[in-house]
Amino acid sequence: MKRKKRGHPTSTNINPTKNRTATSTQFKPKMNGGLKKSTWVYLSVFLTFLLFILIVFLSIKDDLQSFEKLERIDPAIATQVYSADGERLHSFFTTNRAYTPFENIPKHVIDALLSTEDRAFYDHWGIDSKGLARAVFNLIRYGGIHGGGSTITMQLSRNLYFGYERTPTRKLKEMITSIQLEKTYSKNEILEMYFNINSFGNHAVGIQSAAKRYFDKDIGQLTIPEAAMLVGVLKGPSLYSPIRHPERALKRRNIVLSMMMDNNKITRAQFDSLKQTDLNLKLNDPNKMQDAPYFVEYIRRQLNRLQDSLDVNIYEDGLKVYTSLNTKFQFYMEKSIEKNIDAIQERVSNQKAFAELKETLSDSAFKEMTEVQLAFVAINPHNGQILAMVGGRNFDKSKFNRVTQAKRQPGSAFKPFLYTAAIDNGYSPAYRLLNQPTVEINADGSRWTPENYGKSVGGLTTLRMAMKKSLNLVAVRLINEINPRTVKKYAQAMGITTQIRPFSSLALGTSEVIPLELISAYGTFANNGLHVKPISIVKIEDKNGSVIYQNLPEPQEVLSPETTHIVRNMMQDVMDHGTGGPVRWKYKFYEPAGGKTGTTNSFTDAWFVGYTPDIVAGIWVGMDDQKQTLGRGMAGGVAALPFWATFMKSVYDSISFNKSKFIDSPGVFEVEICLDTQKLATAYCPNTVTDLFTAKNKPHETCDVHTGYDSAKKKHRRRF
Repeated sequence: MKRKKRGHPTSTNINPTKNRTATSTQFKPKMNGGLKKSTWVYLSVFLTFLLFILIVFLSIKDDLQSFEKLERIDPAIATQVYSADGERLHSFFTTNRAYTPFENIPKHVIDALLSTEDRAFYDHWGIDSKGLARAVFNLIRYGGIHGGGSTITMQLSRNLYFGYERTPTRKLKEMITSIQLEKTYSKNEILEMYFNINSFGNHAVGIQSAAKRYFDKDIGQLTIPEAAMLVGVLKGPSLYSPIRHPERALKRRNIVLSMMMDNNKITRAQFDSLKQTDLNLKLNDPNKMQDAPYFVEYIRRQLNRLQDSLDVNIYEDGLKVYTSLNTKFQFYMEKSIEKNIDAIQERVSNQKAFAELKETLSDSAFKEMTEVQLAFVAINPHNGQILAMVGGRNFDKSKFNRVTQAKRQPGSAFKPFLYTAAIDNGYSPAYRLLNQPTVEINADGSRWTPENYGKSVGGLTTLRMAMKKSLNLVAVRLINEINPRTVKKYAQAMGITTQIRPFSSLALGTSEVIPLELISAYGTFANNGLHVKPISIVKIEDKNGSVIYQNLPEPQEVLSPETTHIVRNMMQDVMDHGTGGPVRWKYKFYEPAGGKTGTTNSFTDAWFVGYTPDIVAGIWVGMDDQKQTLGRGMAGGVAALPFWATFMKSVYDSISFNKSKFIDSPGVFEVEICLDTQKLATAYCPNTVTDLFTAKNKPHETCDVHTGYDSAKKKHRRRF
């Protein structure tokens, strides 16, 4: 049956005026019908909608963010660690996010995002009306959220507060919060937060971390296709992961490039060219310490100790940590190890003591058991700043930092403390002691008979010569004269904090030291008697750039300039003519320098510590198992010195810096004395030496033994 059209009555229709009299009144609608009824219907629908909105709002209002919270958006940001020459060394994080200000985000990165996600971003108020209408239609038609309507601001509110549950209430919460965000922040601030809040997958949160993770570059260096790939990843960090799904990531990147072309941000020619390029990933694992790993871990441990006093979280507060390490020095230190370690390792592995062990163990087990380890560090002696550090052969295999955590016997590398104590207490470098065997009684009552290296002996020998040749017998006699406790005090004043046992064997370095402390102590000689504790963290800034911690050097005068001058001069003799001589004649390093070798019993530990006016550096070589030996002949001058010499020569040949000179003290005098009487030499003294003295110990009396010339005696004049 056909419906009849309204307003077109049939012949059967009754005329509404028929049978009415002329006096009847005009027809009027009844008060309770027609328009009144429809108005109530519309009003009821409207009130029902408002009631629905009110009920929904009341149900979600507790989930909405307060104005105060919106103004304090404070995401977890990784702490960045920088070298002294501006290189980023590492980051510490729970969430790998490096915050980037809007002005540092390149235009093509922003173009890629807006072209793909929200072209009307600068025109809407947080909600895109067309997108919203599309979302409402989908809600009515499909009974759920099926895409559409999400502006960048809404995506930001979702990532900040609401997660990814696909419900109408979540969408409403996003919309309300987006309006609040738009009222609180500028458009550029919203974009800044968006780029820094979002996860790009694979432990990269924020655009800067993503640029570093996937391309090993800062955001400012991103190319257009690289920016497009990162924006493409945002649609699904797992789905479009360039590491796990490179084909999908490439396809998604090209879609972003296409959208940039459609939005007139790149030309057709650019699109045709760029879509042909590969992803060109250069992956950077944020969890792996790439540069100076032992130093970076040393920094992390210090930050852990500092964070309570600074009231910060080093993993979430976006700190900037500026360190002392110089990447150029670090490079040459690592190159020095690379150049010398194989020869040292081969010599150790092939020693006869390991022959039987080699036959009974697998190759891998033998290699691990006989692996030579090392601790190498360089410091600026004037401000204490650590310039380079290597704490072992392989950080991935062993995170034990032998520079800062190991305690090893220094052997003869301890002798400078002995000679410093002697010189500072009135002895001169020309003072003589017998280079003959001696018997010592240990604390437990046992007998100890020290020997020189190679079991050599001699007669009366000057302290200068004993230092230069590292003569143990003279050192033991000297420490007994001045008292081991005196030597202990000097070592402690110069920065040694480990337990020092004050017995005669201390002269030969039998008390363990931490390599960093020993090497830092040598810096006192380069710094004119001032000791500066090692510094690795120079300053720390919070995420806003305010300095919250600064580590200024605090020089402590522990030696007089006169004592420093004389001992340093004796140690230069070691370098020029003594056990450190290969530095000069073999490795051709001719800068002014002083130093000392060190070797312990059975060749367990090998040391070389030396300094120039600008750098103090030292290396320990040995094995972690102190029962293992490096092998006969592997003394400090053989096993350790090559690393030091190679490093220092490379630094001075390749790095430009202001080179200084040692400061000589005006209170030190050159005087020629008679070695037999220790008095001022006469023209008739047969055995003389010119050496250094202070006003306190300079002889004033002339030799009264050699008063006439004896032609039967050959006269020996020595200078130092």
